[in-house]
This record gives sequence, C-alpha cells and structure tokens, in this order.
Amino acid sequence: MDDSLLPTPERLSAWRHDFHRHPETAFEEHRTGARIAELLRQAGLEVVAGLGRGTGVVAILDGRRGPGHAIGLRADIDALDVEEANRFAHASQVPGKMHACGHDGHTTMLLGAAYALAADPDFAGRVYFIFQPAEESEGGGRVMVEEGLFERFPMEAVYGLHNWPGLAVGEAAVHDGAVMAAFDVFTLKLSGRGCHAAMPHLGSDTILAACQLASQLQGLISRETPPHQSAVLSITQFHAGDAFNVIPETVELRGTLRCFDGELRAYLERRLRQAIEALAGFHDLRVELDYQSRYPATINAPEHAARCAGVLETLPGITRVHRDLPPSMASEDFAFMLEACPGAYIWLGNGVESAALHNPLYDFNDAIAPLGVAYWQALVTTLLDD
Repeated sequence: MDDSLLPTPERLSAWRHDFHRHPETAFEEHRTGARIAELLRQAGLEVVAGLGRGTGVVAILDGRRGPGHAIGLRADIDALDVEEANRFAHASQVPGKMHACGHDGHTTMLLGAAYALAADPDFAGRVYFIFQPAEESEGGGRVMVEEGLFERFPMEAVYGLHNWPGLAVGEAAVHDGAVMAAFDVFTLKLSGRGCHAAMPHLGSDTILAACQLASQLQGLISRETPPHQSAVLSITQFHAGDAFNVIPETVELRGTLRCFDGELRAYLERRLRQAIEALAGFHDLRVELDYQSRYPATINAPEHAARCAGVLETLPGITRVHRDLPPSMASEDFAFMLEACPGAYIWLGNGVESAALHNPLYDFNDAIAPLGVAYWQALVTTLLDD
C-alpha cells in the first residue's frame, strides 16, 4: 500500500469530520457505509458490504505470516436523532441528527487500524473489521448476528471499544465481567372514563393513577432489588390531556428498565406487570402494555478482558488502565456479539472536559483517534503473534 495512505492524525481527523458532518441513523447509514467500503478498498482490503439490512460492512485482512487464529474488531457507525448545538466547521449538516455518541470516532479509529495493519500485516491469521449499523436502540448487532455474522466470518473472539467522557485522555477502563446493563423499554396506555375536572367522581382519574404508578414502581428498585445488585427504572415520557378543565380519558407513559442479572431482569418485568394490573383494577382502568426486551447486558469474558488490559498497558500513549471502575447502567448492542462469541469491550478516555454522551454539545476528541488506532493494531499483532 502507498505510504501516502497511512492513517496520519490529519487524515484521521478529516475522515472523522466528514462522518460527523453527514450523520445517519439506524439502518439508514447508506452514505456512511459506502464511504467506509470505499476507504477500505483503497487500502487494498477485501470488502463485503450490504450487511446488517444493507449498511453494514466487513473487511478481511490476512497476515503475512500465514494461517492462524481469526479475530474480529467492531465499530458502530450510526448517529442519533439529536439536534446538534455545536457551531464548529464540522458540525452536522443534517437537521435533527448528529454524532452525539462518538460513533464517527469509533469508525475512524477502526478504519485507521485497517490501514495501518494493511500497510504492515505482521501477524499470522485473519482479522475481520466489522462496521455495524444501528447500535442506538435498534439492535444492529443482533441483526448482524442473526444474519450469520459469525458463520460467514468465523472468528474465535470479537472486541469492541467506546470513547468515555469524564475519563482522561490516555486512560482506559477494562472490566472483567459486566460492562453495560441490559436494556428494556415499555409503553403503557391507561384508559378510563374522561370527565369534567370539577366532577372527578363521574369518571376515572387517569392522571392520578399514572402519577401513583410512577411513584409506586420505584419500590421495585428500592425495596425489591437486592442491595448488592444494580437496577434502574425510569419513567421518561408522560403524555396526557389537552385542556385545563378535563380529566383525560387516556394517559400514556413510557420508560426503561435496566439491570445486569438475567433473573432479576425477569423478576422486575413480572412485578412491573403485576403492579400495573393491580393499580388499573383499583382505578377501574383498561391497560395496554408494550414491553420490549431490547439489549442483554454486555459481559466481558475475563480472559479476553485481561488480554485487552495487557495490550493497553504496553502502549506509550496510555497512562493508566482502570480495572475497578463500576459498570455503566447505559446499554450497548455489542452485547449480542459477546453472547455469540467470546471477547471484550473497553472504554477509552475522551477527556475530563468532554460533554456527556448523547448531549447536543458532545464531540469526539480527535486527540484519542491515534490512540485507538494504536490499540487495535497492538491487539491484533499481540493476539495473532505466531
């Protein structure tokens, strides 16, 4: 490969800014996927496009040392339905959409690693570079697994990473087990008899019932979840009413439930359903509940986590590798890949001054892109050292 195509910091920044200016959300990443495939082909890699309902990409690179083990490296490529508040030159050009979680940076780092390894494939075996669509709530990881990712591209382990605001540049975190929580969502519609606000006895007070329920459900966490286990239940939307003097016929609540333990997850769902039915019966309301189990918990295999930590500790740009940070209650659909294939998922510091993930002022820190490239490159050459 031409040395002029090596992933310099300037080139990484240019790629990342281009992705940031053109955000695309779940399963709509057509420009993003096409650009990724184009860049990979320029590096001389074998490219398979059109995966994950059309926008995912996998590139294949064999080492010069001959046959050996095979591993996968994964980056997410989608953006969010968030209106960007930044005003810099590479801000989103798509109204209502932005890269508020750094997937533009994840994509860039994996592209850079593909270029660096293609320029010097000093390893034995094979690397699959996996560019996955629709991580944000829509389960693109699950879709790729269901489409036969690991059958079509057989690998012995798969690895992922996420930038982490609040963690200093040059620091990383590796967990031996749980990294991110399981993620369920629910939409609840309570319906009764609407009535005049001055005559509540003539109707069913859906507002009162919904407020009681929102408060009561927190008892599932504070009184029914074992203190040594973590769980979060949040009501995030409350839709009801149109007038000052009318108690509405319907109220709709939406929310999310998150935890790490599978048995606790099933228990909390069952108790949530029971609480809703009991309250609806007391208030004489009808219930429509749509409960969806979205993502499982992201759980690292300890031996693979140890390998990742060992590689990170050898990198000149890494000043500290945290092994004891608590897992996050946020969720990640890399969990589906880890359920199907062993591996590990790490956090790479995005800076202590970084805006939070999913914040309209967030921006991926270009300074960590070379670190991410170096980590992926070192992971491959270490794990595939014959």
